Amino acid sequence: MTAYDPAGLHLEENGDAGPLVLCLHGIGSSSAAFAPQTGALAAGHRMVAWDAPGYAKSADPDHDLTLDDYADTAAEVIRARGTDAHVVGVSWGGVIALRLATRHPDLVASLTVADSTPGSGTSPEKAAAMRARVPELESLGARAFAEKRGPRLLSEGAPPELVRRVVDTMADSVRPPGYRPAAESMARTDLRGELHRVAAPTLVLCGEKDRITGPEASQVLAGGLHRTAYVIVKDAGHLANQEQPERFNAWLLSHLHIVTDPRTTKG
Repeated sequence: MTAYDPAGLHLEENGDAGPLVLCLHGIGSSSAAFAPQTGALAAGHRMVAWDAPGYAKSADPDHDLTLDDYADTAAEVIRARGTDAHVVGVSWGGVIALRLATRHPDLVASLTVADSTPGSGTSPEKAAAMRARVPELESLGARAFAEKRGPRLLSEGAPPELVRRVVDTMADSVRPPGYRPAAESMARTDLRGELHRVAAPTLVLCGEKDRITGPEASQVLAGGLHRTAYVIVKDAGHLANQEQPERFNAWLLSHLHIVTDPRTTKG
């Protein structure tokens, strides 16, 4: 099932009953990245995955967006459904999810932040590297850009068919009008000083073999949050939810069960 929400935003929806789960993809991807989750969790959950503004089937933004803009757009998606949401964010999507939790705490029942980071603004070098991706995309084009970057998002032992799927998803999803503000939002962001303000219980996951952000960045997130659990996903790279979906889903379902159990929702 597909839907359009604020400002031409494209959403993929599965399931029509149970808690709302909103999935926010990484900077080189789209709602397609969550196929292993939206299908597996549809029984008992209302799954929604977005194509971020300017990505895949979503309309291009008519102005440059900030991290707050992405968080506020996600808030509109949740608010339109009349409930709060369990928000799942991968990489850049995790950064958006954390900002969403501080700007709209009433809308976030829980967070799952996978293979993410406090942002690329934690050092001038990381910020510059993030900004340098934009002219690279413009110069190479989406397909060559994806062929260059996509394989590193998985572990070295990932199946060739998964590597191809990740590359194809990136090639079909990224374009400069969407990628440019996304990269700039990352380059300007350092969440370390606001993590203590996140009230939602949070599961922090990281692929054991993540070559992009790595366990160290996830440990910074876990260490700065008050209500958190930290898990390493064995034999997974940066896209742990795609490379080891059964393990990822098991941890996600366990987290959702705990945070929706009336006996554990206090404190």
